[in-house]
Amino acid sequence: MIPTKRPVCPRCLRPQQTCICQLSIPVAHGVEVLILQHPLEVAHAKGSARLLHLSLPQSRLLVGEVFDEQALHALLHAPFTPGAQRRHAVLLYPDTPDTAGMAQQPARIGVPWNEPEKLRLVVLDGTWRKSRKMLYANPLLQSLPRLALRDVPVSQYLIRKAHGAHQLSTLEATCYALMQLENDSARYAPLLDAFNRFVAQQLSYREASAQA
Repeated sequence: MIPTKRPVCPRCLRPQQTCICQLSIPVAHGVEVLILQHPLEVAHAKGSARLLHLSLPQSRLLVGEVFDEQALHALLHAPFTPGAQRRHAVLLYPDTPDTAGMAQQPARIGVPWNEPEKLRLVVLDGTWRKSRKMLYANPLLQSLPRLALRDVPVSQYLIRKAHGAHQLSTLEATCYALMQLENDSARYAPLLDAFNRFVAQQLSYREASAQA
């Protein structure tokens, strides 16, 4: 007998038994968000990008490693909805010294940092190594002004190995970036709470699997 495939939720793309739609908390946000997800992250049950996307109405999630330059330019700057204004894209990426071979750090001058409704936050969803590879492979991403997080708390990403306590999940990092850009911490607290419930859910699945 050929085993049947497990039913998949069409919204969160996870098996219905582990659906995360009930955890998504729609949040009104001024800064638009573009999530570029490395292909190897798509099937990871521990990934937080899908929950983030489901919770941010003004977000897009695209899977890829090397993007067509013309298509990427449109994703970075063109309106998400017809008639809307173009946005200034900024890349969520730390100011690191290991950028040999990349374009020179773009100037931050001219970016309306104090006007969230004019910004589009670009987030690379992948491990540190994967996100660096995506950055190297796409010169347009290198050309973007960067946003580095400041004074972030310890990560609650207990279900995935990290190189340090401040290596955040994609959802956590994006929330803290939006807090920083919009100067509003309270707005994103429910989404971080949903993330904590997501982590607890994944831990419970791990424990149940170990006992089976």
